[in-house]
Amino acid sequence: MWMYDKKLEYPIKIKNPDPRMAKLIITQYGGPDGELGASLRYLSQRFSMVTPEAKAILNDIGTEELAHLEMIGTMVRQLTRGISTKEIEESGFAAYYVDHDTAVYPVSASGTPFTAAYIQSKGDPITDLYENMAAEQKARSTYEYLLDLADDPDVIGPLRFLREREIVHFQRFGEALRIVQDFLAEKRYSFPCDKTEPCR
Repeated sequence: MWMYDKKLEYPIKIKNPDPRMAKLIITQYGGPDGELGASLRYLSQRFSMVTPEAKAILNDIGTEELAHLEMIGTMVRQLTRGISTKEIEESGFAAYYVDHDTAVYPVSASGTPFTAAYIQSKGDPITDLYENMAAEQKARSTYEYLLDLADDPDVIGPLRFLREREIVHFQRFGEALRIVQDFLAEKRYSFPCDKTEPCR
């Protein structure tokens, strides 16, 4: 179903390691409003959508969130490449380091491991689409907070790109919501079949 293009959606070339920033950015990998939760949420919810267009939007965005997960993992890895024990201790990265070295692991910035509780799939397409619009706004806010704390242009560029994609996803979920609402609002009549009238 999917084809993997072996390049990042946005180029990431971070020259200066910064474990402090890695500890914060990791929240968009495995935190409550991060890319892992978003991708699993949307790819699960698509099965309950009532129109092909809504299913396609959820599939497209869920797939793109996997690409964003890859970007965040790349950023964390580059921000921790070659750091010393002293840098680890001074940056507040020591607790993460003790559990995971500098491996990319799905946790929030506060160190809470990823949990399926971050994923909502209610089965009601209207409820799920409102949930998704809220999720995209929460992710946008998180990227804005990360941008407030970033000072490296190599980090700021990808974060800005990811923030903009959250805005686009919010808009696309709004489109899906209108499509689903229109579909559910249509009056449906059934007529008996006879030889003069085709079945409906």
